[in-house]
Amino acid sequence: MRHLPISMTLADRPVLVVGGGEEAARKVRLVRRAGGLVRLVADAPVAELAELARDGGIEIRTRAFRPADLAGAVLAYAASGDEATDRLVSRAAQAAGVPVNVVDRPDLCTFITPAIVDRSPITVAISSGGAAPVLARRIRGWIEALLPARIGRLATLAEGLREAVADGLPAGRRRGFWER
Repeated sequence: MRHLPISMTLADRPVLVVGGGEEAARKVRLVRRAGGLVRLVADAPVAELAELARDGGIEIRTRAFRPADLAGAVLAYAASGDEATDRLVSRAAQAAGVPVNVVDRPDLCTFITPAIVDRSPITVAISSGGAAPVLARRIRGWIEALLPARIGRLATLAEGLREAVADGLPAGRRRGFWER
């Protein structure tokens, strides 16, 4: 295993996205779905990014990337499509201690964004470590077909019962209850 799969809380935390095209828009949508606050830096963002910004949670800086754009960011995505810019973002983020993902360049990344099955709050992540992203997306499709669309409701119900189960059953019997 080359990468540790983790789930990171992004709610109300700043995430830098550098780039103004469709790849950047994908990253912006992903970060916003997780509740992150997007700081987008792009010379010429596509219209979709302006539309997303109108919904809130996105600050657009229409100019070239500067290392100072990383200030306070908990993650960074480089999706400019320009090799020099993406390399600069990667180097600056690593120097600042900010985890960075460069689209289609695993050699410049300190983290990989997996293919995701989202049945919130159930989330399944599939990663090939950047070796075969199309295969990871194919596997995601298989898992999506297997998981009921409303499995998240079951998890939400369980979440609502956790305190009552903890209060009503001794620690040694809780796991058996949840498994049944």
